[in-house]
Amino acid sequence: MAVGLGMAALPALRAQPPAQAPQGQKNLKIGISTLAWNVSPNSIDNFEMALKDTSELGYWSFETVSAMIEALDKDGTLARLIEKYKVPMKAGYIDVDVTDPSVRKENVGKVIRIAKLVKKHGGNYVVISVNGRRRPGAAGRGPGPQGPDTFNFKEHKTDMVAALNDYGMAAADLGLGAGLHQHTGTAIETRDEVYAIMEAVNTKVMAFAPDVGQLQKGGADAAQVVKDFAKITSHTHLKDYSNGKYMGGYCPLGMGVVDIESILNTLEQAGLNPDVMHELDRGNAPMSARDTAIFSKAYLTQLGYKFRS
Repeated sequence: MAVGLGMAALPALRAQPPAQAPQGQKNLKIGISTLAWNVSPNSIDNFEMALKDTSELGYWSFETVSAMIEALDKDGTLARLIEKYKVPMKAGYIDVDVTDPSVRKENVGKVIRIAKLVKKHGGNYVVISVNGRRRPGAAGRGPGPQGPDTFNFKEHKTDMVAALNDYGMAAADLGLGAGLHQHTGTAIETRDEVYAIMEAVNTKVMAFAPDVGQLQKGGADAAQVVKDFAKITSHTHLKDYSNGKYMGGYCPLGMGVVDIESILNTLEQAGLNPDVMHELDRGNAPMSARDTAIFSKAYLTQLGYKFRS
């Protein structure tokens, strides 16, 4: 299992100790994304298990995707489960298109629709993830080997910046924060693309909401990127990366190459108290979602972070 996670030996399955003893008060209250539980709008079972585990393990809040929010809001299930497990929803994750101006108005409507539901259920943030680099139906789209990357970033940059500003303004008008969530395989993937966009958007309405594991997988030094944009990082997916054969190469916190400790220290020192959501892709995981959350909690506890009792 350790080898599959990208580790050299079984002892690595323990959360690795921090480089130093925890120093100073830890202000960040770390929540979790429901992704690891393979949530689906077609069944509430996995989603309920995600909230149950989140609550029992003491994570402070949760984030889930727009499809879940819409599906479970209709009959009151979302409100019922939040009340049952006493764990608040912090944010909603929204996929939008930033390269096709003809669908921007429709996507603004989507952001408004989801943002209203997030606010209704006590959340205060929308995570903005953008469309893929390859056209729908292109070879290599989705899981498995990827086809040639012919995406012309410079050609689309102006449209992407304008779209992100519109989506951010739509959320801001409802009193919610919004941030760009870069991701491998999307129109904003590499280090240079992230910098080009974040240095051009209106950061008053579109902040930075990185996935640090995705940054590392995309070839960037995730800790350095977070340092460079700490003043506008208002939401973070805390994910580790080991380049193993499970979970898309990701792993529980402290078991990979992402400098999680440095990233958290940077966020603490910036003083913005951003939302931090531990996230882990599920895929062909060799352990349960709950177990991955337990391993990650152990590492965070070693760093000095507290969880709900």
